[in-house]
Amino acid sequence: MRADAFLAAADALPVANLDSLVARGGLVVVAPHPDDESLGCGGLIAAARAAGRDVRLVVVSDGCGSHTHSRLYPPDKLRTLREAETLRAVAILGLAADSVTFLRLPDAHVPSAGPEAEAAAHAVVQAATACEAGAVFVTWRHDPHCDHKASAAIVGLARPLMPKVVVYEYPVWGWTLPPETEVGPAPDGLRLDVSAYRAAKARAVAAHESQTTDLIADDPTGFRLEPAMIDRLCGPYERFVRIPA
Repeated sequence: MRADAFLAAADALPVANLDSLVARGGLVVVAPHPDDESLGCGGLIAAARAAGRDVRLVVVSDGCGSHTHSRLYPPDKLRTLREAETLRAVAILGLAADSVTFLRLPDAHVPSAGPEAEAAAHAVVQAATACEAGAVFVTWRHDPHCDHKASAAIVGLARPLMPKVVVYEYPVWGWTLPPETEVGPAPDGLRLDVSAYRAAKARAVAAHESQTTDLIADDPTGFRLEPAMIDRLCGPYERFVRIPA
């Protein structure tokens, strides 16, 4: 199926409530970078916490690839900043800092296989075990970013160790794919109505100031989320594609 048809179908997935999406237990969100958790699953996290569900967040990369030419924010300082932004963002969504794990793999070089990927997979399993997860959420395997693909692969490595856990993938950069890109069969999954949490999600995204403002002003090549992209991901629904076992 072409990407444009797939994403249109994702926009038309059945609308479900949290209990239909995650039938039991807690849930784990796997974010390739600090900010993906808010962009792709901010409403889900807020809804789950409001319902008293245990939520764990695993942030895979160190986020140091967003501003590689900044002298004011060299890698260690940028990593510290982005982790602090993440903790502020998820606090808005109702998630405590001790529910967040930062794996600090290299931004733009997250491995899909090998010892580091296996260790990351075990971290996902540990998070799932800690919250008795019924589901794990990770970025869509066809998102046009290497770390997003790698994060999906890491969850694939973890899956045999958590056979009762449902796996969903959420598009973030998928919306920017060339429309003719082939992405496989039509999506099976659900949309979650997050309209009650849109304001909190928007605040969570905005908490990632290094990615949404000119906070880091000395790197003209630095990354910045476009308002249109934020608007696209902060609508009334979040889309989750179920991955067959």
